Amino acid sequence: MDVRHLELLRELADRGSISAVAAATHRTPSAVSQQLRTAQRELGVALVEPAGRGVRLTDAGRLLADGAVDVATALAEVQARWDAFRDEPVGTVTLAALPSAATFLLPDVERAMAGTGVELRYTDADVAEAEFGALAADHDIVVAHSFTSPRPARTDGLVVVPVAVEPLDVAMSPAHPLAARASVDVSDVTGAEWIGVPPGYPFDTVLQSIERATGTRLDVRQRLTDNRLVEALVAAGDRLAILPRFTTPVGDRLTLRPLTGIPADRHVSAVLRPDRARRRAVRQVLDAVVRAAAATARRHHADPADPADRAGGTAICQERMR
Repeated sequence: MDVRHLELLRELADRGSISAVAAATHRTPSAVSQQLRTAQRELGVALVEPAGRGVRLTDAGRLLADGAVDVATALAEVQARWDAFRDEPVGTVTLAALPSAATFLLPDVERAMAGTGVELRYTDADVAEAEFGALAADHDIVVAHSFTSPRPARTDGLVVVPVAVEPLDVAMSPAHPLAARASVDVSDVTGAEWIGVPPGYPFDTVLQSIERATGTRLDVRQRLTDNRLVEALVAAGDRLAILPRFTTPVGDRLTLRPLTGIPADRHVSAVLRPDRARRRAVRQVLDAVVRAAAATARRHHADPADPADRAGGTAICQERMR
């Protein structure tokens, strides 16, 4: 049994198509197909079958793809023990994060990793909640968010580490009538004009919750993904928006007010493949991410992620894979 064939089946399970596997592994689709045929011939069983215009794993292929995760995790554990023996966590750690969370996490992570043998490479990823899990195939750590749970949608089979619970507040101009209140209830905002985000993004879940709680359809005039643009438009007029507390600048241009009547927090979590979570360098960066989030929550008088879940990123990774 060739470990390379196992890894190929794992990639096909994660990425869904031969063309996607080829692009990710810098091979041609024909080369990937040839390797699949070789694996099937050597193992004497069909590993893939036609599905529409592409292929999907058979039960045998799925079994071996799951086994590839176990093999990769075991190898990563050996590497972690070797790094511990040498007392040198080294290497490149790739991290993809939604921009609004990256803003309050990554500066502290940079400082924590300075002078170590770990090189950080970042990617900003402003995607819908259900798309963060797929990024774990190409990055060691993915910082994602969800309105409903510490585990974002479509992250089954991945390690998920709670990082922070961030309040989502109602943003408005300081001249807005609601700015005079210490907080605003869902019943106070139903008649306002809103700037929202595209469907599928966690902030939109807050607006949907307001609609369900009040039975009123909100007047969403624009749907944008760039928080800085949303801030500028809110500051210039009478419209409201949902914005994250930790990174939204307040003062002469913007006012934030807590929203009451519905849950209005987002869960920020780190998502990792099980084998990558074993790497000592990855765990070191993950611990730095968790510490950065806790420090930010203290500065903003907000609750960090559940201490029972957040007793240490490394400890969580180990527990999830026992």
